[in-house]
Amino acid sequence: MELREAQIPSSDSALVGLLGIPDGAGPFPVVVVVHEVFGIDESMRAQVAKLASLGYLAIMPDLFSRGGARKCLTATFKALTAQKGQAFDDVSAARAFATALPQASNKVGVIGFCMGGAFALVLAGRGYDVSAVNYGRLPENLDEVLNVACPIIGSFGANDRSLKGAAQTLEAALTKHNVKHDVKEYPDTGHAFMNPVMAGPPLLKPILKRVLGIAPAPEQAADAWQRIDSFFKEQLA
Repeated sequence: MELREAQIPSSDSALVGLLGIPDGAGPFPVVVVVHEVFGIDESMRAQVAKLASLGYLAIMPDLFSRGGARKCLTATFKALTAQKGQAFDDVSAARAFATALPQASNKVGVIGFCMGGAFALVLAGRGYDVSAVNYGRLPENLDEVLNVACPIIGSFGANDRSLKGAAQTLEAALTKHNVKHDVKEYPDTGHAFMNPVMAGPPLLKPILKRVLGIAPAPEQAADAWQRIDSFFKEQLA
């Protein structure tokens, strides 16, 4: 498995990302990975490596390429709320870059974590074959998004105070719109539980754990990854 930085062609040549390529000749299904609010950190690198180890050609665009999280975070959240803008353009550019690689198949999924999970949900209606929403915020126009959505797998923590009831709301909406899905809420589990290490800057970690219940949960993460891999292999075969 190869994990390396990538220059992703874009309108301003500023976009970079992280590319994970499985061992072998391929072709491999492409998975676009949308990072959490803290950018491409140790945990996000681990998620790209995990996907590549499972046989997916994974590309994670750095949505903070134009100045880091401090400068880009507000603009990224504005794009998420509007469901259009630079962040979505960057995801599209990453998808185009990865699908043009010689190792890529013609199947494409999207997966996101935290902030990225919200992006993955919105993107489920934009030409992907499958989407994985990991503790992502639900959009206000959820019915509109799901009206044309691909199959979706979602994973949430019951102790995540920022997303109370999100799993149940998403489950009901997916059923209503007859979207193939697998949504699971893990008991005694908080936000960002799939991260191998605690999310956030050192000074913020105690606050994040207390307020959002953020903490790694290896057992639940392993189960979530098993579900995602099975669901993705079925849709991306």
